[in-house]
Amino acid sequence: MDIRQELCKYARKTVANKLVVGPGGNISAKHEGKMYLSPSGFALDEIEPEQWVAVDIETGAVEENGLRPSSEVLMHLYAYRANPAIGAIVHTHPPYCIAFTLVEEELPIMFPDQAALVGKTVYIPYVLPTTEKLADALVPKVKEASSILLGNHGLVTTGRNLREAYYRTEVVEESAKIFLIASQVKEPKVLTKEEFEEIASLESEAYRIKLLQKQQ
Repeated sequence: MDIRQELCKYARKTVANKLVVGPGGNISAKHEGKMYLSPSGFALDEIEPEQWVAVDIETGAVEENGLRPSSEVLMHLYAYRANPAIGAIVHTHPPYCIAFTLVEEELPIMFPDQAALVGKTVYIPYVLPTTEKLADALVPKVKEASSILLGNHGLVTTGRNLREAYYRTEVVEESAKIFLIASQVKEPKVLTKEEFEEIASLESEAYRIKLLQKQQ
């Protein structure tokens, strides 16, 4: 699938699954030395294939198409430069993730899908959005984990491709939801380090992760 078509597919999924509202959030994918990023001011489900803005990852030069790249362009650019293994970035404003950051920082690993598909989630305290300060704060985190909660703001997930990055977004949002619901009753039981490692070693989980790494 063409990278621009694939971006449209996952952009529409983020809106359909209420991971963003209005013109919020931004996503990108890397292809042949460029990142293709959502344009500024567009709801993600309104973007047409030709409207994704190409930015040279090494130089930061924007390929002119009459549209401005997302205001979070530096966050995406710095992340790709910091971790060359990243092939796609999904930045959303999921309601349970935002709610979680208002009361907690560390999202524990509680169930198998979270352990296998996401693993550790890290946290950045509130930083003014769209600034270089936020981009700088993200740099060490993208080397540490594939999912990053932004305090009072939202979630950033990375993956080797859009499919992997997007499904990590869904799993982290579900994890935040489960944590908040369970916390209303008592302190949630979390997986031990040994239980987490057991799940990570399962052949069936390795197969699922391999499938996620394939483009769809």
